[in-house]
Amino acid sequence: MPVACRAVLALIMLLVLATPAAARAPVPPPPDLAAAAAAATTPAAISMAKTNFRQVHGTDPATVTIADRAFAAYVLNPAFVQGLPGAPAGILQYVAVTATAATGEHATLRATQDPTGTWTVDSAFSGNDEEVLSARLGPDSVLLNEPQINGWYELTATGVVLLQASLPQSPVGTPIPLADYQTQVESRYGDSPPPQHPTKPPWTIPFIVAGIALLGIVLYRRFRCT
Repeated sequence: MPVACRAVLALIMLLVLATPAAARAPVPPPPDLAAAAAAATTPAAISMAKTNFRQVHGTDPATVTIADRAFAAYVLNPAFVQGLPGAPAGILQYVAVTATAATGEHATLRATQDPTGTWTVDSAFSGNDEEVLSARLGPDSVLLNEPQINGWYELTATGVVLLQASLPQSPVGTPIPLADYQTQVESRYGDSPPPQHPTKPPWTIPFIVAGIALLGIVLYRRFRCT
């Protein structure tokens, strides 16, 4: 085979091998996490935290302390449930920052990024599951939520591990290969997964795969490989 043809095939292989990595849920870069944490210190965000504490305990806390760390939270991707090629299992839903009342109770402020790149807090929920569970993740893992069972998973490049759930569908702590997890959620939710709000459209990955295939065909014909 001509040298040029071998180079073309090598390029195609590199692109194909890179596709699974691109399909993994990306972790927000440190500047984004820092911006989300900063958004949680604004008066509007602190007011949301106080409202949450007041609704739960009946009174406003004397003080509210905002953590200086932020944790990315991913949600089950409808495209993954439907089995679309290359779709990541999780898509970034929000970044969590813990607020702590003077009495020790916790609330989680959820920050999201708008199209201009600005991070703002748009909701507050009781507890700090995101912070607690993120401490149990490996260095290459992200925290994945399956809302329908109120479940939290450790998501890696190859599978998931259930950390906790109100309606567990698999044993806590048992690794599940990604293909098996896809089969499970497809069986649970069929063709009508609940709508989500990804920060990036989940259909971009299949188009990338198609683009790689098209590039390979063009290059292959260009160099008349046989």
